[in-house]
Amino acid sequence: MDISTFFSPVDLTEFPMTNEGQSQLHLGNIIEIYSEAGNFPDFSKAHLAIIGVKEDRNAVGNEGCDLGPDSVRNYLYKLFPGPYANKIVDLGNIRKGFSPSDTYFALSSSVAELINCNVIPIILGGGQDLTFANYKAYESLGQIINIVAIDPMFDLGKTENELDSQSFLSSIILHQPNYLFNYANIGYQSYFIDQDALKLMKNLFFDTYRVGIVRESLEEVEPIVRNADMLSFDVSAVRYSDAPGNGNAGPNGFYGEEACQIVRYAGISDKLTSIGFYEVNPKFDRQGQTAHLVSQMIWYFIDGFYNRAHDFPFKNEEDYLKYRVTITDHKEEIVFFKSKKTDRWWMEIPLPAEQKIKYERHYLVPCSYKDYQQACANDIPDRWWMVYQKLM
Repeated sequence: MDISTFFSPVDLTEFPMTNEGQSQLHLGNIIEIYSEAGNFPDFSKAHLAIIGVKEDRNAVGNEGCDLGPDSVRNYLYKLFPGPYANKIVDLGNIRKGFSPSDTYFALSSSVAELINCNVIPIILGGGQDLTFANYKAYESLGQIINIVAIDPMFDLGKTENELDSQSFLSSIILHQPNYLFNYANIGYQSYFIDQDALKLMKNLFFDTYRVGIVRESLEEVEPIVRNADMLSFDVSAVRYSDAPGNGNAGPNGFYGEEACQIVRYAGISDKLTSIGFYEVNPKFDRQGQTAHLVSQMIWYFIDGFYNRAHDFPFKNEEDYLKYRVTITDHKEEIVFFKSKKTDRWWMEIPLPAEQKIKYERHYLVPCSYKDYQQACANDIPDRWWMVYQKLM
């Protein structure tokens, strides 16, 4: 598919660090940018591709976030890259369609094409409803996937609501055919969540992690993110003091450096194939602080990507230590694998051979050393039990 018809070029006159006389070492001079009509970049040999989506018509309480992509670029282009050979393209901005559904189609088609070419899309929104369009790209690829959202809310909305930034998850759950295996929310804030929504997430065996619990042990986020195929980051998950550029910003949430750490975990995950940053709104921003933070988050994602260890999926069992743990009154022993290269852990869910083929990307569950310790203490880890119930 020729996806170039969906995009408009970036106006480089808006970004001074790409002008002559400025440092040639900034990302703005290293990234191949679609800046001239008719000269669309060849992305087939790139590792990462930036996509701006100027769509805010379904962004609840945050009109104006369609200007977010270029505000982030203004800071991203000024950053210096890390010590690696960057192969990054910026494909420009997807044109706003006649209706939001037209924009969704353009984004889904573009993401699917990039993933097909083993290129990871970095989506700059726009409203978080674009997560639904990102998800639909995997439908065209026939992949059953895991989604992780960094979000203060579950975005379930009400079933009778049309798709918007606060109901996209319901649209994903109800969409047929369904390609969602698991959804994990990181950073929800209890006062934004009703008890029925919590019960629904539990009944669906989805993972939910309250912001306070996550912040107590941020390293435990890594296995959650490592299990994701796509990640959706709502900037309102970051507290107002660090990210004021959002119509729904609140006083609580993650600090900026915590957001950067979570996104770096996404970068080093061998499984993750797309990521989106949503709801940045220059209208509410203070001296570009939010756009600046998101640009640094993208930098950390890029840095993580170029430091991937490629230790999943398993290619050679000799590269792993294998541990078997027997739980009292539990017929299945729990098998753990530890990478000799990175010290990262996985748990295996026992399945018949034919089921392993169907769920080859899901029966090995990323975990941490704490999960192994819990099993050794004769207690089944929650992560293992949640996936086991899904597969049984």
